[in-house]
Amino acid sequence: MSAIGLVETRGLTAAIEALDSMAKAANISLVDMKRVGSGLVTVIVEGDVADVKSAVEIGRLAPEAAGGELISSNVIPRPHPELKKIL
Repeated sequence: MSAIGLVETRGLTAAIEALDSMAKAANISLVDMKRVGSGLVTVIVEGDVADVKSAVEIGRLAPEAAGGELISSNVIPRPHPELKKIL
């Protein structure tokens, strides 16, 4: 694992649309989809830094196309090994 990418949306459909776009755009793997509450869903992916960066950039655009809302996104290059425990 070289990087972790996160895309948080309001709405499950928007999160699934973001994940689909991300998986088609780059060589990434799904780590988890966390439902936080109040309709917030976070998609967590991993892969090489360049792949995760491009996947997150594409994933940022997808929620609005699905009628949802992008809340936040982030890329963590070279995450600390302890971070994997909470994901």
